[in-house]
Formats: sequence, C-alpha cells, structure tokens
Amino acid sequence: MALLDDVLAEAMRDTKASVGLLYLLQPEERVLWLVLAGGVSERLAAPWARIPLDAAFPVADAVRDRHPVWLGSQEDIARRYPRVGIVLPYDFKLTAAPITGHGTVWGGFVLLWPVWHPPGLSTAEQETIDACCRRAAAILHRAADSGHPLHAPDEPRIVPPPHPRDADPVQAAAALSFTARLPVGCCALDLEGRLTFINAAGADLIGAASGSLLGHRPWEVLRWLRDPMFEDRYRAAVVSRQPTSFTVRRPPDAWLLFQLYPDDSGISVHITPADRLPSATAPHLPRPAEPIGATALYHLTHLATALAEAAGVHDVVELAADQIVPAFGPKALALLTVDAGRLCITGHRGCSAELTAHFEATPMTSDTPAVHAVTTGTAAFFPTFADLRKAYPPAVDQDEMASWAFLPLIVSGRPVGTLVLAYGLPRIFPPAERALLTSLAGLIAQALDRARLYDAKNALAHSLQAGLLPRTLPHIPGLETAARYRPAGHGIDIGGDFYDLIPCANGTVVVVIGDVQGHDTSAAALMGQVRTAVRAHATAGSSPGDVLARTNRLLTDLDTGLFASCLIAHLDLPRHRALLATAGHPPPLLRRPSGRAGTLRLSPGLLLGIDADSDYPTTEVPLPPGAVLALYTDGLVETPSTDIDDATTALAHRLTSAQHGNLEALADSLLDHADRSAPRHDDIALLLVRPHR
Repeated sequence: MALLDDVLAEAMRDTKASVGLLYLLQPEERVLWLVLAGGVSERLAAPWARIPLDAAFPVADAVRDRHPVWLGSQEDIARRYPRVGIVLPYDFKLTAAPITGHGTVWGGFVLLWPVWHPPGLSTAEQETIDACCRRAAAILHRAADSGHPLHAPDEPRIVPPPHPRDADPVQAAAALSFTARLPVGCCALDLEGRLTFINAAGADLIGAASGSLLGHRPWEVLRWLRDPMFEDRYRAAVVSRQPTSFTVRRPPDAWLLFQLYPDDSGISVHITPADRLPSATAPHLPRPAEPIGATALYHLTHLATALAEAAGVHDVVELAADQIVPAFGPKALALLTVDAGRLCITGHRGCSAELTAHFEATPMTSDTPAVHAVTTGTAAFFPTFADLRKAYPPAVDQDEMASWAFLPLIVSGRPVGTLVLAYGLPRIFPPAERALLTSLAGLIAQALDRARLYDAKNALAHSLQAGLLPRTLPHIPGLETAARYRPAGHGIDIGGDFYDLIPCANGTVVVVIGDVQGHDTSAAALMGQVRTAVRAHATAGSSPGDVLARTNRLLTDLDTGLFASCLIAHLDLPRHRALLATAGHPPPLLRRPSGRAGTLRLSPGLLLGIDADSDYPTTEVPLPPGAVLALYTDGLVETPSTDIDDATTALAHRLTSAQHGNLEALADSLLDHADRSAPRHDDIALLLVRPHR
C-alpha cells in the first residue's frame, strides 16, 4: 500500500490538487472502496468510503465507463451529482479517472482543486494523471500476479501532507515569541479540525486555557462554538482551500471574528474582537441549547438522498451501516425487522456472531428494549450499562459497549422494526442528538418499507420470467449446448428475451432465440405466447421461414402494439447443415472447426407483429461437426456509444480467439467480453450449439 501512497502523493503534488482519493474495485464485488485519502480528514471522506459501482458518483461513472469525469463548477456538480452537491456545497473543481491496465479495471482516482483552477485540465495535468493511473495499475497487477492482491482495509489510510523542511530552532523560538507578543489571537487546526496551537491572546479571547483546547475540535469543547456555522466554515476551508470567516458571540456579550486561512497541512485561524455584528448574524434569535454539528446535518442529508435511491432491503441495510457508523459515532449497529411475530436481524455492523445469534428471532412478547421500542413507538437511550440494567434487570453486558440507543422504525403508525446503536464510550445523548437519531430512524423506516415492497415485486417478476424460460435444455445426442440469461440489472423490469431448444423427428432439432419489445408484464406475457407458437409450429415440421410467418400472423391478430425479433435455426444433424430464418434479429455467429468465426448474413425479415403478410426467407448453411453456432440477443452487442456492426465484429473476434473446449466456459467468456467492452443496459440471452460426430 505504501507504493500507492507515493502515487497519490505524486498526483496531488504535480497537479497541485488540494484533495486526493484512491479507490479500489475489489474482485467479485461491484463496490469501490476508499483506501487512500490525502488533503482531507477521514470524517469528511466518510460518506464516500464505500461507493456502489452503479451509484451516481463521479468516480463510479469514471470506472464504469472507463473514461475520466471533469466537473468544472459548483453548478456542474449540483446538476450532474446532486448528492455530492448537497453534502459539499462549496466551490471546487474535480476530476475522476479510472485505473485500468492489463485488461482490468482496478479502481479510480479522484482529485479536487480550489476554485482558482482553470476551467479545464492542462495537458501536463492530464499526462500526470494518466501516468499515475498507469503506475497504480502496474502496482496492483504485480500484487495480484504475486498471489498477494491488495485488499481494501477496514478504514481508509490518510496520506500525510509533505513534511516541511526542518525548522531552525532559533527561528522556531522566535516565532513563538512573536505570536506571544501579538495583541490578537491566532491558532492552528489540523485537517481533522483539532487544535494544534493557540497563542496567549487567542486563549484569552476564547476564555479557555490552552491545555483544555489542544488536541480537541473547538466546537466540541466550547459550548458557544457549537453553532453549525463554525464547523461548516472549517469544512468549506478544507474542501475549497479558500479563506473564509465568521462572527460568533462568546457569552455573555463579547463578539469575536474568526478568519480561517487553509493550506495542505491545516488551517491558520486569526481571532479578533468584532467591532460590530454583521447584518447576517441575528443575536436576538433564540439559540438551541445543544445545536447539532454541521457535519452531522450534512451526513443526515447525505443519508436521506442515498436512501431515496436504495432499491432492495440489502441496499438499505448497507447504506445505513456505511453512513451511520462512521458519521454518527456508534461502534456497532443492528437493524431488526418484524417478521411473523418475531424481531429478526436484517443486517448488522460491528456485532459479534454470538450476540446476533442470541438476539435473532426474538418473540415480540419478550421484555427487551428492542421489542419495547417497536411495540410502543418510543425511542430509548441508555448512557451507561447501569441505566440499561435499571430499566431491564435481566440485561447482560455481552458486547462490552458503554451506551445504547434503541430507535423504533415506524411507518404510518405501523411497526417495521428497531434500529439499535451501540457506543464504545459513555454518551449522554443530549436532546439535539436524540432528535437527530430519531429523524435518522424515520428515514430508514420509510426506505425499509419501500425496499421490502420492491423486493417482493422483484421476486415475483423474476419468478414469472424464470417460469417462461426453459429450466434446462433437453439432451440431444450428438449436440452440445450452453445457454445464458442475464437481466439488465437494477429494477423490477421483466425482460422479453427468450430462447428454446426443440427436439424434432429424424435427428433434427430447432433452436430459437428472440426478444419482445418492452420490459413489463405485457412483454413477458407476449414472450410466452411467441415461444409457445414457435414451439407448436416447429414440432409440426414447418421450415424456419414458415414458423416465423405463422407466428407473425398470430402476433398481428393479437394486436398488442408490441413487436418481437426472432431467429430460428433448424439443425439437420445427420446431413451437417442448418436452415435459418430471421425476423429482424441480430445475425448469428458461426465458428468453423478451423477456429475462425464470422457473421452469417441472412436474408432479412420484418419484426414480428408489424405486417401480417411479411415473408421470411430460409437460408441454408453448412454445419459440420465441431462448428459452434452462437445465437444471442442485442443486449450482448448493443451499447449507446458503439456501432452495432463494430460490436458484432468484436464479438466474432472473441469467439475466434477464445480457446475453450467446453461450451459452458465459452459462453462465460463471451459474456465477460461484453461486460469489459462497455456498460450494459439491456437483458442478454445467449445460446451456443455445437454438433459432434
């Protein structure tokens, strides 16, 4: 990982970027993990420590599309990536670049610049970023080849800023004397917001001893600085690297002006008495006794927008764990839902296996804080184990935690479950924090309720589609087969892709592939009718062209308003030939026994369901033993940015070059080629057949 530290540091140094992030795409996962961060604290980077590959984020888009992303203004960020704009409403510029090499996408870089950066990347900056991406890919490739691939750590590593040259002791002493003589206050914060230095005048103005401040974030130890404005200005200074300021009242009536000057190592703060109160500040307004920190508010907003995009229950649980644990302080989290009169663990983070097993499927009649929270709809907070034991005498301290919060998940008066948060240190849970956590539980409850409905519909949809496709292909003597079906991805859409293999008389067999327009129940129903019609006519001995013509008349009579493409191949195994006809379907590929593959150009026919009198010519081609015939739907070759003829040619090249004796492995290879070529937005059906002697 140290080698990657150097790469990230070089990218930031040579491009003068203020913030750098490096993500890894773990094998077998569609998630980007933040492994290195420079120029920013872990707290600020927490919302983006784990990014699903299909999320609307700059680095996810860059990795998915294998193309850099440039965002040149705050307006650009807000328009294209509203979740980023909500959490970081500051002026900065950003690029995200994929780390690719040796045919693999390894992860991505993210670099941020202050607003003074030109409106685009210079040639030198682009060359530096490209070189760093290549270096990172080479490091990751070597690690993988050595049998020790780099894995994402539990927490991202913060790359320290470049060390300044060693200070002269005489100059250091002179600097301390200089700050001591100043009549105005000055202090220094590191990138985490912790106070590292304050002079005597600054301590006097703040009204606190320097010993009580050093090593702490000022807004966490001084009640009158807990206004979100202070933390927000700190965040703005770190992210935008621009000077900023604010005025605040130190009780009882002293007004202070704080001016923040950031750089790559931290923030210098200038503190002076304020002569007058700026018009933007209103001292007569009542102030909350326990204001909520800006970071917590931003994290709450970020979680709200993220949950709005979550689809299934798994997504909700992962988002809740990913956002709450780093952002709101708990050491462990458990999300429990009501199921058949019991409270079951739907997901957890930081809990031991023994603890989850003990509380799994707790009856709703049990006297436990989790059950009490969901049955009464009342949140319960226990600052210490003694408080928990007092309320629930049977409680046993099994997880070595110090504080707990049990938050009911209620939707429209209906109990959904309980969110349990456990903290490693005692926590007093002031009123503002209780309100924040209650709001948090409300967001999760609504998202969880939507997600459970989504999962139910999704399961029903895919069960319907699975029922319309053959469970297994029949065994045909002298013929090897392999089939694949892959849905488009997220969503409850039901695809219209189908395939079939139909044994016929005299050692012949019919293979069929098709695609019905649309992604809903109507498309699925029509797909079932088309497959049934094709099977009925094919078993009657009709030629492929006649089967398509008769099926076309059926679709036209049904007048569904939907169209379908279809390709039929009648394989005459004893005579080593195939008769093919197409209705607007992508052309099949044929790999000859020599290993060379090419596209079969068939006489075209209209899509099914357009014209009842359409004619579908039949074409005969040789099909010697050892040849591979590949039938597929357009999802395998069609992408928005690629010419379909070029994509089909590339697929034929892959069929030629794939050295797989087994058809199952060959089918996987063709799907892998499609995944690596470009993102897929449609269902894919693939059917491979190979005759033997």
